[in-house]
Amino acid sequence: MCADPAAERPAVKLVLCWHMHQPEYRDSRTGHYALPWTYLHAIKDYVDMAAHLEAEPRARAVVNFAPILLEQIEDYAGQLKAFLQEGTRPRDPLLDLLAAEHPPRDPDQRLELAQACVRANRRRFIDPHAPYRVLAEMVTWLREHPEYVDYQGDNFFFDLVTWYHLVWLGETVHRSDPRIRSLLEQGRDFTPAQRRLLLEVIQGLLEGLLGRYRRLAEAGRVELAFSPYAHPILPLLLDMDSAREAMAEAALPEAGDYPGGEARARWHLQRGMEVFERIFGQRPRGCWPSEGAVSDAALHLLAKEGLRWAASGEGVLTHSLQRQGEEDLSGSRRWLYQPYRFDDSDLTLFFRDDGLSDAIGFRYADWHGDDAVANFIHHLEEIGRAWEQDHAGEDRSAVVSVILDGENAWEHYPANGYYFLSALYRRLAEHPEIQLTTFSGCLDGPPRQSLPHVVAGSWVYGNLETWVGDADKNRGWDLLIRAKQRVDEVRRSGRLSREEESAVLRQLAVCEGSDWCWWFGDYNPGGTVGLFDRLYRLHLARLYHLLGEHPPRELSQAISRGGGEPATGGVMRPGRKSGD
Repeated sequence: MCADPAAERPAVKLVLCWHMHQPEYRDSRTGHYALPWTYLHAIKDYVDMAAHLEAEPRARAVVNFAPILLEQIEDYAGQLKAFLQEGTRPRDPLLDLLAAEHPPRDPDQRLELAQACVRANRRRFIDPHAPYRVLAEMVTWLREHPEYVDYQGDNFFFDLVTWYHLVWLGETVHRSDPRIRSLLEQGRDFTPAQRRLLLEVIQGLLEGLLGRYRRLAEAGRVELAFSPYAHPILPLLLDMDSAREAMAEAALPEAGDYPGGEARARWHLQRGMEVFERIFGQRPRGCWPSEGAVSDAALHLLAKEGLRWAASGEGVLTHSLQRQGEEDLSGSRRWLYQPYRFDDSDLTLFFRDDGLSDAIGFRYADWHGDDAVANFIHHLEEIGRAWEQDHAGEDRSAVVSVILDGENAWEHYPANGYYFLSALYRRLAEHPEIQLTTFSGCLDGPPRQSLPHVVAGSWVYGNLETWVGDADKNRGWDLLIRAKQRVDEVRRSGRLSREEESAVLRQLAVCEGSDWCWWFGDYNPGGTVGLFDRLYRLHLARLYHLLGEHPPRELSQAISRGGGEPATGGVMRPGRKSGD
């Protein structure tokens, strides 16, 4: 807890918070998955992150899950169990190919599957493995000469999909499972029995994954937290105009405010806590609001739901303190390294150290693991020294919040971050002036400074421009708002049964997720934008079908085409603009 005796008080309390989330990739009508990222990140990143925490008993961390992700992990585990026990075909194209007796015969399907099987970090996943590298080069050639895809034999597709899944397994699995090491060493001509063996490994990892996190939490080694059910941007659901608190001139959707936004925000919180409690056997004490997006209205809602803490980005805090009249936010930055009490509520707020968080997410991938950890610890020591100078004699430590995506950074590191994460937990646990803890572990202690008002924003740039303001993003909102208006009209008509209404509200939640507007915009890579654009419109069309209506014609037209590079957009974005 944060009220340690002064003689034993460390200079720094460090909270490492890893956020795990993926949007809904399933078609709710068929149960088929459009994209494989949920199970691939599960068998690579979520597995490895659990293993690193299990390997260092002195480590502590917060792991935050989006509930809609948890449901998909359960679904994948059930799918593969049904295949292995009953022969039921998996509802994911890549798992189905791994399980198949023959690849599909349609040339377009064959080429699409081949291209999907090289959708990975070339430097870290493909190039280190000579057999896979050759297969990937063949796919590149086929992309340029698609008329020859029929000349590829079955073994080409089966070796390709086997390699794809082998490299997407976590590094801790590569090191600990002799079955996987044997397949990696063999390299080619994988038999049906070997592909089934790989499916058994994947199924076991998926089925046991959430239980591993639950056991870590029950042992007091991890605090589990959650985001609202389908990962919506709460401030925009509650008040579209909140975007202008940090961006005064922001263009807003033509359709206006989101209708019934407070009820929808409450639905996401309550449904999210229900899913969390069912899976982990406890109610969460804290919340990483989707993308750290907060506003006064959003935080009051979290407090009403009984949550004890929430976290957001450094930019939100600087904007909020400046709005209160604080001018000098340089120096030791003591304003960042302390919890805040929100208004007059029981909700405690923590704010992300952008520099340290982004160093892990974006800078350290090409460093030697020991050097990166030494640099990280050096910055923490500097924070501790500055804090001690400013707070000599006080019975409190600096509280440093390092919050980042727990899944997408590691593919840019050697061995999926194995060397960095192993050294990080070990050296932090050994350090006499740094204590690894959790947000709940910092709720008790000296009185916290009150923060009566927050400027609405997120961890990205301290504002909401990633989700609103751009013409494409606003069009995405306009389509959603019109769909929500139709949902309200149909519900008022009374023609939906209780079961039908429940399905409609869940499908609406899927459409309210943050990921769709994240991808819209010309700074994102066009290929990925197209995938998420189509999926968003599929989800909206499904919502109309559940209402018993034909989708509007505008849903057949692309919302955004992208065209940027992953360095300036993509699945991860730095928390601060260059030069900030």
